[in-house]
Amino acid sequence: MKIRFVLALAALLPLMVACKAQDGSADAVAPAAEQPAAANAPAAPAADAAAEPAATPEAASGQAAAQSAENTPVPAQARLVGPEPVAGTDYLVIDGGQPIQPATGKIEVAEVFGYVCPACARFQPLIGPWKAGLPSDVNFVYVPAMFGSMWDDYGRAFYAAEALGVQEKTHEALYSAIHVEQSLKGELGRDSVEDIANFYAKFGVNPKTFADTMGSFSVVAKTNRAKQFAQRSKITGTPSLIVNGKYLVKGKSYEDMLRIADHLIARERAANAK
Repeated sequence: MKIRFVLALAALLPLMVACKAQDGSADAVAPAAEQPAAANAPAAPAADAAAEPAATPEAASGQAAAQSAENTPVPAQARLVGPEPVAGTDYLVIDGGQPIQPATGKIEVAEVFGYVCPACARFQPLIGPWKAGLPSDVNFVYVPAMFGSMWDDYGRAFYAAEALGVQEKTHEALYSAIHVEQSLKGELGRDSVEDIANFYAKFGVNPKTFADTMGSFSVVAKTNRAKQFAQRSKITGTPSLIVNGKYLVKGKSYEDMLRIADHLIARERAANAK
């Protein structure tokens, strides 16, 4: 599922855009910058398995080592590339900003996103691996944008999935269902609570339990907190990255956003060490 999702999303327009709420719906704004052309490069055709010689022990060992290297988190200092970000150009300072989930000794990075947002779907294949490689002192938090209408429906679905322990394994699958498979309407209509619950039923969740959880007091409280966080952080579109509640990342492309975020994380780490 993950490989198919990434390949399908890579085939979409590789432009950096943002989604924003306008009368309860999401509209793409003008593209900001192109992503690297490599993102659209077609995969080389697979060789015929029958024609391949059996792997030697040495080759197998080398492949295992390469796989291990791929899964090893990038050291914090090695993540810093490019110039230091500039206030007003690369990021905005949030007056009175604070993390949505403060944790002692942790630097928070929050992504404000919307499942119905095409730009967020394009960002996910980048943010997923980046998130996985963050240092242990960084706490990454997904925050659903509550822009009204279907945005709120899927925001409640996010927190219901979190409460029922299936958020991590359904996150990319839900993007795929909306933007690739189109088995859900997303921004093209409004999926009912039953439609959304039936999607999660594919992952072992009872549909009625899921629907009830979407309307629960705890989920409503979390969506209200998410809305307040986005308003406090001056969020006008998605995807948006906020570092430690203090900095709203701008950037010229999705990759540039992640580069800037790495620098701001390092800045917060240095400040905490003083």
